Amino acid sequence: MILQDIITFLTTSANWQGPDGIPTRLAEHIEYSLIALVIAVLIALPVGLLIGHTGKGTAVVAGIANSFRALPTIGLLIFFVVLISPHIHGKGDAAYLIPSEIVLVLLAIPSILSNTYAGVQNVDPAARDAAAGMGMTGSQVLFRVELPCALPLIMSGVRSATLQVVATTTIAAYVSLGGFGRYVFDGQAQQDYAQMAAGAALVAVLAVLADLMLALMQRGIVSRGISGRYATTAVAGRTDALSAEIVEAEVARV
Repeated sequence: MILQDIITFLTTSANWQGPDGIPTRLAEHIEYSLIALVIAVLIALPVGLLIGHTGKGTAVVAGIANSFRALPTIGLLIFFVVLISPHIHGKGDAAYLIPSEIVLVLLAIPSILSNTYAGVQNVDPAARDAAAGMGMTGSQVLFRVELPCALPLIMSGVRSATLQVVATTTIAAYVSLGGFGRYVFDGQAQQDYAQMAAGAALVAVLAVLADLMLALMQRGIVSRGISGRYATTAVAGRTDALSAEIVEAEVARV
């Protein structure tokens, strides 16, 4: 039974030790994923904020972002390896790491970029007008009003990109790098289906844990007023108190 084989693989002490052990592969997988996500955020977030704030270039960027989604990852990886690797010799894994990171960055950018400019564009115009009426400059409106209001959608894009990158980082093993993809491709070569399934299960667990961590981060950085995280009883209590005060004022006036 494949489930039993996966459990056996994961509970075998030899698979948790050495350069091929699960902790080492986990560190490699996280490293590759984090590099790609940080670069993607540094590129997509400022561009998305600028487009959302100015309203210019939306159609062009949307078309480019959607085209990135349709790119075949394995084919693109091979293309960049052939293009870049011959020019990088004697620098360790860089000849294969750079092409892999380029592919992962291209995969992560669309979700972050699209959600960022959509989040800024969907900010209530009344909030912008109020901020402008208070004398805020364009940059102040962007960073003090639009960005905080757009954070839920931006974080949604980051979470989506994280899931995609963590799942797709397995392709790094296709060009002899590490990560959990090593179990998938080595298992396929050795016809060790338990190893393949265990590698896939580890990737899935890592993706879920990463999403949960980002969900907790989102809960911490998004304003409670924007996210609507108010206790129903507290709101009801304040509403009842306010209603009582209104009634008392009306009675006193009569």
